[in-house]
Amino acid sequence: MDILGLGYVGLDVPDPEAWLAFGRDILGLDLGRAPGAGAYLPDDSGGRGADGSAYFRMDEWSWRLAVHPATGRPGVRYIGLEVAGPRELAAALAELEAGGFPARAGNAAECGARAVTGMGFTQDPSGNAIELFYGPLVTNGYRNSRGMTFLTGDMGMGHINLFVSRYEECADFYTRMLGFRLTDYYHVGPDQTVNFFHVNARHHTVGIMKVADVDAVHHLMFETTELDMVGEALDRVMAAGCKITASLGRHSNDRIVSFYVASPSGVEIEIGWGAIKVGPDWTPRYRGPGDIWGHHGLTAENIEETGRRV
Repeated sequence: MDILGLGYVGLDVPDPEAWLAFGRDILGLDLGRAPGAGAYLPDDSGGRGADGSAYFRMDEWSWRLAVHPATGRPGVRYIGLEVAGPRELAAALAELEAGGFPARAGNAAECGARAVTGMGFTQDPSGNAIELFYGPLVTNGYRNSRGMTFLTGDMGMGHINLFVSRYEECADFYTRMLGFRLTDYYHVGPDQTVNFFHVNARHHTVGIMKVADVDAVHHLMFETTELDMVGEALDRVMAAGCKITASLGRHSNDRIVSFYVASPSGVEIEIGWGAIKVGPDWTPRYRGPGDIWGHHGLTAENIEETGRRV
């Protein structure tokens, strides 16, 4: 299977209005185009769905991040992984079925709800809803209202790090079924590992954490194109009094300079710059300490606490 990258993410949140302010005023995202209207119609949606959902954009895609009113525990509602086209989607769904994972194609209404041309559904062994899709709606002339630019394109929107209670099964699913490759990993405790997997030049698109016996999301990462944009975002976080869960620092594996901030729903957001890229000749590495400097607060105890809270 050939996954191109992380296309979009949907979160369940208790208070979309709080996330609306956080996403725009703190992270520097813009309101996107709420799915549903045809691409030929004027964009007067304002980025809000009829159910109160909010849709954010970071590049020419009509949206990349959605926050939906939670009906249960906050967390990930779905993870959208891009494939190249209809033949690739059909082949992927057939591979999943042959591998023992339920999979089905989406209908026109479901595609409209994500503003994509075609899609299919499955889930990983920890219950995360995985959506495979192709043909997202894009619009021309996008300029970020705060002057932020994010590294997306052929590397996808960023990365997502998940807690999984069934690590071995999940690692098998993402590698054997979806075609991810192990980049590297490190220990945060005697039997606790953080494991990173790539499908394109981004160091990792999915992180799977064997830290807490829960199924949850730890963080989403958005990478800027300039270091100053990280600093500007950090200034906004501090001015707003948001909780910084990991101070500015540099990871030892992807070399990104970043910080982590708690969102209104508890999911952490990493804003960073300068990560290395990996190529087809990359082989897995076992890393020593997770940081070269900084990232104070990113301890095994705090990571586990996030997993049990969200």
